[in-house]
Formats: sequence, structure tokens, C-alpha cells
Amino acid sequence: MRRLLLVRHCESTGQDPEAPLTVRGHVQAARLTARLAPLAPDLFISSPYLRARQSIAPLARRLGTVVSIDDRLRERRLGDEPIADWRRAVRESFDDLDRALPGGESSRAAQARARAAVADALATDCRLPLLATHGNWLALVLTAIDGRFGYAGWQSLTNPDVFLLTADVGVWSYERLADTMIRPSPAALYPSTRRSLV
Repeated sequence: MRRLLLVRHCESTGQDPEAPLTVRGHVQAARLTARLAPLAPDLFISSPYLRARQSIAPLARRLGTVVSIDDRLRERRLGDEPIADWRRAVRESFDDLDRALPGGESSRAAQARARAAVADALATDCRLPLLATHGNWLALVLTAIDGRFGYAGWQSLTNPDVFLLTADVGVWSYERLADTMIRPSPAALYPSTRRSLV
């Protein structure tokens, strides 16, 4: 059996790749450190975006571990141009996994790079890899495991959020860790759903 932690970044000042955490986000990162340190993740991989790196940096320092960067953990790009009704665009991207706006990435393409990143992390000798990423990316991974997660699950995500993924003979399940949840989500409603991920 293999396990993997997926961490959504703490509260940030914006959506730009170099947008830092807010003051509240730094407090959240400290709380995240206290919550996850007892689990002793032994491999840290982050999206290149500053908010993801800052979210797990205190935990990595506490455990004496370096953070590697993997571009495959970056947030999914919806399109080149600003989108007036971006929530609708996100919902439609979950309804049609092949839909991509000009300059954007389809859900299926984002899932493919996410699966590859997860598979590579699990191919190491590490006991508990931790991947720091973003909401849309995370929701697409959970949707690959449980198709019911989808847009409603994405809406339920918090900053930060943490999921423990477990692989048993190539079949995946997920669990939203306690104390990171602000309100119930499909992950809380369907904790035993299992499906092949990689």
C-alpha cells in the first residue's frame, strides 16, 4: 500500500504565479506545519508558484527537508484572455473534460500531467510524498478517482486543504484530513470510493 499527501496552498494575495501568501496565509502555513509534522512526509514537491512553495516551506524546514519543484503541479490555465464568468468556465471544464478555451488547457490534459506527477512521486523510495499544488489541479485528481467530486468538490475546497491518497494494488481512495475542513465536501461524503488513478 502506498500513500501520498496532496496539499492545496494557503490563502494568497492573487492568482499571479509570483503572488505571495497573505498574512493570514502565513498563519495557515504555520498551522499546517503543526498538523502535518507528525505524519513526517519525507518527500516535498511543489508547484513552481510562490503561494504553493510558501505554504509548505515551514513544514519542510521543520523536518529538515528540501522542496523540489515540478512544473506539472502548476495550476491549470483556463485560457489566454480574462474570463468574465470564470466560475461557469470551470464548471463547463468539469462537464466536458476535453473542452479548452483558446490558449487554455483541457481538464483531460491537466489530469494527464497530474497523474504523471503522482506516479513519479510514488516511484521513489519515499514513505509519504507530499505534493503542494492548487485547487483546480487537486479537484481534477480527485475527480479522476471519483467522478462525483467534479465542480461541486472544487467549490468545497478550502485554503489550505489536505487530502491523503491511498493506493492499494493500483486502486486509489482518498480522505480529506480532519482539521483542514471548513465545510463538508464530496470527499467527506464519499470517503470509500475507489477507482484506478495511474
